[in-house]
Amino acid sequence: MKLGLTESQWLAAGLVWDYHQMHHVLKSCSAAIALGCNDIGVASYTADLYGRGLFPIVVFTGATSRDTAAVFPRGEAVHFREHALELGVPEQVIVLEPEARNTGANISLARLALAGAGMENPDSILLVSMPYMERRAYATCRKLWPDVEVVCASSPLTLDEYVKTIGDAAEVVDMMVGDLHRIMEYPKQGFAIEQTVPRVVREAFDLLVKEGFNSRLLA
Repeated sequence: MKLGLTESQWLAAGLVWDYHQMHHVLKSCSAAIALGCNDIGVASYTADLYGRGLFPIVVFTGATSRDTAAVFPRGEAVHFREHALELGVPEQVIVLEPEARNTGANISLARLALAGAGMENPDSILLVSMPYMERRAYATCRKLWPDVEVVCASSPLTLDEYVKTIGDAAEVVDMMVGDLHRIMEYPKQGFAIEQTVPRVVREAFDLLVKEGFNSRLLA
């Protein structure tokens, strides 16, 4: 057992974890969009990237969800903004988008927020998310905003390290499995572009679902 998972579950989770990450090379972008979630580390990493000079303006986007209402009661974007300010990001470079309740809305409303701040046609967007959300965020953004270059970024952690920051391996695996299900299904619903899923990743997904990591699957 490792962090409460069997060896086969951990190996399968590792395959899914690696697949979710786009492995983009960080580069300077016209703007950043930090996607709200239950992980304040996204705000921390966004502040780090700002400190490296990778973008001049950032939108923190997100209302609340069943996963974040308790920990971020005033909204994901509001709490992320406050955390970024504490870490030294200047108030004048932050745009707040507090209404989005799904990834599609995060992208669409953040785009509008940037336009309202005077950036109507950015060439590139640094999309900051949780590590296991990179690919779904990318697929969603490419569908909704096809003319902008998307560079994905997340805290450079291993699965082991990330689980320890969250404190619950089963929860992380459940969320990863749910995100993979959405990557496979959302293109059929027009929510995202198609992403090739290697057979070994599909087999890992099937194993994890069979062994009970299914609470975040689509209905």
